[in-house]
Amino acid sequence: MTEAPFVHPHGICESSNVGPRTTIWAFAHVLPGAVIGADCNICDGVFIENDVVVGDRVTVKGGVQLWDGLRVDDDVFIGPNATFANDMFPRSKHRPPSFLETVIHEGASIGANATILPGVTIGQRAMIGAGAVVTDDVPANAKIVGNPARIIGYVDDLHFDAPAPDPATRAGDDGALPEGVEVIDVPIITDLRGSLIAGEVERGLPFLPQRYFVVFDVPSQFVRGEHAHRTCAQLLICLAGSLAVHLDDGRRRADVRLDNRGRSILIPPLVWASQFRYTSDAVLLVLASHPYDSADYIRDYDEFLSLVGSPNE
Repeated sequence: MTEAPFVHPHGICESSNVGPRTTIWAFAHVLPGAVIGADCNICDGVFIENDVVVGDRVTVKGGVQLWDGLRVDDDVFIGPNATFANDMFPRSKHRPPSFLETVIHEGASIGANATILPGVTIGQRAMIGAGAVVTDDVPANAKIVGNPARIIGYVDDLHFDAPAPDPATRAGDDGALPEGVEVIDVPIITDLRGSLIAGEVERGLPFLPQRYFVVFDVPSQFVRGEHAHRTCAQLLICLAGSLAVHLDDGRRRADVRLDNRGRSILIPPLVWASQFRYTSDAVLLVLASHPYDSADYIRDYDEFLSLVGSPNE
């Protein structure tokens, strides 16, 4: 027999679209148009407006208001007094014709007192720190803090900051880099005239480059990349400053720090990659195995997981 939702005697639930075993506690108020899934926990003092959709197994802690336009996927945690906005330029008695849609994807967590601006998308399993002010979209699995919020790492990543051992010894082992990724360290030749790193295209590089581009002047709070390729491989070399590279093959994730001029990262096709934590003086050289082709890019993380057959999809 299906268990009906529970509504505390001092709670108000005007919606008939509430899933089984969901609990709505004292002084919470759910308006008629709201849709709430199964096994949710709507804590004391929560207000849920009409145009709100909440998935299954979602926890909404006390003092939270879910306003029109909010879409919350399954297994999301929303901490106490987290604040959502749905109008970029609110004025009293001036209701906009429509509200911006804010989306929180599956498994994401939002810390206490975080503020989420209108129209933002928070990726799967992202972790929003307490008090963070989220002004832009958050990549899947990212950990962000601060005002404005910035990426400080990725959930459950391994970190490769020290000189890397031979990548071949890691293939297939627990704690390995994502499939096909290699951290390549080459000698730096230094004398009184300065330092030099050299490589030969057909012997020292893993492919014959067909394109290159250089990234610089990146504000440290922003993330770049955030995509995978279908057929193109890339070699990332940090020429100045430092940055971190997040790598994900759908099963394993890792961060590699590029702060050694002799280090580069080979990223094969079908590996999701992002760059973040750029220092103000960072200069990143990227060599690509193929000419530019917009159709080669995979920019949607869910599509990427589907293509690689991730167990997390």
